[in-house]
Amino acid sequence: MEEKEQEKNELLKQREEKLGKIIELGLPAYPNKFEWTQTVREIVNAYKMKSAEELEGQPVAVRVPGRIMLIRDMGKASFFHISDASERLQVYVRKELVPERDFKLLKLLDLGDHVGIAGTLFRTKTGELTVKVESLHFLAKSLLPLPEKFHGLADVELRHRRRYVDLAVNPDVKRIFETRCAIIKAIRRFLDQRGYVEVETPMLHPIPGGALARPFITHHNALDMDLYLRIAPELYLKRLIVGGFDRVYEVSRVFRNEGVSHMHNPEFTMLEFYEAYSCYTDLMALTEEMVTGIAQNVLGKTELKYGEELIPLDGPWPRMAYMEAIERFSGLTRNDLADEQKVLQEALRWGMSGAKTHSKALDYLFDRYVKPKLQRPTYVIDHPTSISPLSKQHPDNPAIVERFELWIGGMEIANGFSELNDPVEQLRRFEEQTKDRTAGDEEAHLVDLDYIRALRCGMPPTAGEGVGIDRLTMLLTDSENIREIILFPLLRPHEER
Repeated sequence: MEEKEQEKNELLKQREEKLGKIIELGLPAYPNKFEWTQTVREIVNAYKMKSAEELEGQPVAVRVPGRIMLIRDMGKASFFHISDASERLQVYVRKELVPERDFKLLKLLDLGDHVGIAGTLFRTKTGELTVKVESLHFLAKSLLPLPEKFHGLADVELRHRRRYVDLAVNPDVKRIFETRCAIIKAIRRFLDQRGYVEVETPMLHPIPGGALARPFITHHNALDMDLYLRIAPELYLKRLIVGGFDRVYEVSRVFRNEGVSHMHNPEFTMLEFYEAYSCYTDLMALTEEMVTGIAQNVLGKTELKYGEELIPLDGPWPRMAYMEAIERFSGLTRNDLADEQKVLQEALRWGMSGAKTHSKALDYLFDRYVKPKLQRPTYVIDHPTSISPLSKQHPDNPAIVERFELWIGGMEIANGFSELNDPVEQLRRFEEQTKDRTAGDEEAHLVDLDYIRALRCGMPPTAGEGVGIDRLTMLLTDSENIREIILFPLLRPHEER
């Protein structure tokens, strides 16, 4: 370890000395700008099919910036590759073709340095698209060397911790985040075309609500009041339905103070949307159309590879009742599941910890028995009222609610329901949640009296849904760890210089 640290310090010293010599050439250490005409990706895409004869017959002048990823020094000439973290482009520098200062600069460059290149395109004898350099511009020195290989299981945490290096040397990583961007754009386009209005709601809430989750707490000094980072935008979006916005959505950052795993990050991105005069079956049809449309738009197909599974998205997607799913995969009977003590004992047998309520135990058994089986798109519907405090009950069976969860690849991708708009029943449900909180459930919903007041103003029949953007991105990029699709995932502090 000490030898590695000494080597690292020596390389840093060498590069600092080279930067000093670059300054001695009369060049700024950190120039303000480079006038460029094309990116590396644009050049590669535009001219990859051009032959050597075509490039010679119609010379193409380029000014392109990039990071040096490979250098082959041959004395009076050098080849190196520059990258924009998406594509690579070869560069050829010959002593007699560039100003003397530019050639001296060349000898002071290292892997990872940023340069600007001005020249013309040609093909080498081996057929590689290359820029013949006419002038070389120094843009930034990489004082810390980039690793030659920055991937593999041994470096996973380092990749997530130093995403700036990960992106610089792994083009596939950048493509994941470009896909994520395309997914969000496709979602917005889909909803905008259907008359939804995008809105913004508060991130700081006086009462955490809209989901069953443990919040992060903070304090506002000027108002001398505790506030919570939002666990969901739901209750604010439904206030807008009350106010007359019949179709609203928000792509929001959400914060939940819960465990970290390959599927959970304390802050994540969620789409929530609400549609007046609709019920949960309407949103199931809409979601199926949206997800398959996004896959077609982003991937060009409606079949996903996720891990070892090939998952077709073609519908219609099957529907399975929540209690029936647990009964089917656990071997427990419907009478067993109605027995609170038996359900609790079964959950404890498998290691459930935390709040020991019937609803928590049911959810634990669902995760244990059902979740791994739901690889192909499946709607789990009609959840117990006890675990769905904001959902409307079935008219013919008050023990269950009009709710669905969309499961794909063993992950919950979406959760939607017919919204409870009866203020009396909603208040009763909140009070039931208070009992669960007293029993030790820190995720139970608090009573939000202002939301009850909003419902008393009259909310029309409404359906609402939340979609996990991170998990949808995991599916569409075949990423089995949520940290792979979050640019800067939360990690434990790590001392480093």
